[in-house]
Amino acid sequence: MHQTIRNTLTALDWKEGEPPPVVDFHLYFEGNTEEECIAPNQWGEGRPPIAELYARFKEIAAHPSVERVLVGLHESWNDESFSDSFPPAENVYIFTSAKQLEVEGWLTGLHSDGVLKGWPYGKPRSAPEPAKGNSVYSVYWD
Repeated sequence: MHQTIRNTLTALDWKEGEPPPVVDFHLYFEGNTEEECIAPNQWGEGRPPIAELYARFKEIAAHPSVERVLVGLHESWNDESFSDSFPPAENVYIFTSAKQLEVEGWLTGLHSDGVLKGWPYGKPRSAPEPAKGNSVYSVYWD
């Protein structure tokens, strides 16, 4: 499965210095068993297994106020050391009409460090615009 995400990322024509790309959360989490690919410092320290992260983000994505869920890759996502694995992720973006406090409530138990409104590293070229009335929230670890 990591090859599918690699093929998708290659097609993005990302350039060094740009904000890291984003991918659909299904593409990132489905079939991914590499526990240290996201929030590695919290794995074993409270962060649930990656399968549980995926299940929770599926629940969040199904919420009527949620437009989409994307995974933001880490700035080193294309480093050669990750060529045979899932690229490291930095955060998860939720496009929603919900308020920040409600979004924070959805994340209980995921051991995230918080939620920020917007794109902390700038909007990636691969990211769509949220629909009118929706905001982008970044769930981050570390």
